[in-house]
Amino acid sequence: MATAQLTTDRLAEKHRSTLDQALDTIRTRAYWSPYPEHPKAYGADGSLDAAAGLAAHQSLLNTRFDLDQPGTDGWTGAETSPYGPSLGIEYPHADLDVLLPAMRAGMGAWRDAGAETRALVCLEILARISARTHEFAHAVMHTSGQAFMMAFQAGGPHAQDRGLEAVAYAYAEQTRTPAGRAGWSKPQGKRDPLELSKEFTPVGRGIALVIGCNTFPTWNGYPGLFASLATGNPVLVKPHPRAVLPLALTVKVAREVLAESGFDPNLVALAVERPGEGIAKTLAVRPEIRIIDYTGSTAFGDWLEANARQALVYTEKAGVNTVVVDSTDDYKGMLANLAFSLSLYSGQMCTTPQNLLIPRDGITTDQGPRSYDEVVADLAAAVGGLLGDDARANGLLGALVNPDVKARLEAAAGLGEVALASREVVNPEYPDAVVRTPVIVKLDGTKPDAEAAYFSECFGPVSFAVSVDSTADALELLRRTVREKGAMTVGAYTTSADTERAVEEVCLEESAQLSLNLTGGVYVNQTAAFSDFHGSGGNPAANAALCDGAFVSNRFRVVEVRRQA
Repeated sequence: MATAQLTTDRLAEKHRSTLDQALDTIRTRAYWSPYPEHPKAYGADGSLDAAAGLAAHQSLLNTRFDLDQPGTDGWTGAETSPYGPSLGIEYPHADLDVLLPAMRAGMGAWRDAGAETRALVCLEILARISARTHEFAHAVMHTSGQAFMMAFQAGGPHAQDRGLEAVAYAYAEQTRTPAGRAGWSKPQGKRDPLELSKEFTPVGRGIALVIGCNTFPTWNGYPGLFASLATGNPVLVKPHPRAVLPLALTVKVAREVLAESGFDPNLVALAVERPGEGIAKTLAVRPEIRIIDYTGSTAFGDWLEANARQALVYTEKAGVNTVVVDSTDDYKGMLANLAFSLSLYSGQMCTTPQNLLIPRDGITTDQGPRSYDEVVADLAAAVGGLLGDDARANGLLGALVNPDVKARLEAAAGLGEVALASREVVNPEYPDAVVRTPVIVKLDGTKPDAEAAYFSECFGPVSFAVSVDSTADALELLRRTVREKGAMTVGAYTTSADTERAVEEVCLEESAQLSLNLTGGVYVNQTAAFSDFHGSGGNPAANAALCDGAFVSNRFRVVEVRRQA
């Protein structure tokens, strides 16, 4: 306990004010971030500047990434950057029968350290990751295909924000019950009162498994990782085989901080699979695994929910994100906002709009009425104008993350009338990168053959402009889409108060996060930590929200010890 107190005192001096601000911000829902978004903010106080971050990344290429984990029985790794080069990094392959027991060995001391110490250790991990944001940005870029600035921000400070947000919720939930001993005295009239001493301890459930995704390895991985670690659970990170490096770096930093703070570094470990090994299914059903966080396909998410019965399973799966276009008082701003939303990271975001529901008779705008055909043509022109310059296009689109996305993009052109054809963009720095602009396909929402296309997720730079008979029909189709297929985001444009209330009612009833009339620099596919909820947990796209109390509260149980006073 003395060691834990020393750790708490040392880290509290550095991080307690940050934790307090995070706790305050999740209550106020205001904007705040302790991690700088601008690349030029780094380079002081021991953080890596742009040149040092690039050099650090390059020093890892074609090397062995040693973590000094127990049970290493070989080496594996086959990452190739979506921009072309092979990373050539080998990672430790784990004998799970050795690694998992070693991970459990440190649980007692981690539990006894208490919620505050756990939170502060997590904040130290995040601070050290933040100092290496430039290095992490290259790791995210060359595993996900994000353009550098997006990899820097989404893979760096925005991911760190989500990790800190999870720590704040974890601390708040654990401290609802008073720490330490509490006296209890029940009066008995003329007799002496009944007196007990009661002690309440948050206890983690067991080893947590984080199954990483290819597109946003840190942004999607950090909430579960830090929520589990802060609530007393060891965390085993199983990265996507094409996106190991960002999470391997994360594990390395976490292990270093745990060891320096007097805890077992094996509380955080990495499990990298050999090509074709598919260890996620093996790990998911092992009895030691008590919590699972997963982002990815609906098929595997459904399998986890059905088969990993010994674990709490938090999933973010596929959805069909929809925008209802009824009317607008800023037609130019609406088109620009939608064009950016469709283009960012080549639509390879779980929040990117797919279906644009537009009345067949058109919409009213500040520039006069616009028919369905005119709206679609104007949107196509807006996307074309945004991406007309190849340098700007490369900066927004990044690279297609895998061949499946390219295949879906090419197949989409055969599903209906093409309003905007996809074109190839050459990246002069990375000529092997597969860069494509979005395709927009026109579909008739009343035809059954069209429904087969727009009623399933087409992940990537593919959008469907779906004609509907009326705004009322659009809202009914929206309701059915969210209820049956799920949605991470919903957008709507309307100048009608009645329509606004109607679309809001659909989203409240179907538990979908709604953005109304976005025409400026905030986009439907972006969410801000501490303020916006990512997913709701209330429709088929995800069974949890990032982050809320429900995301963390069941990762631990409060165990009571009563003593006769």
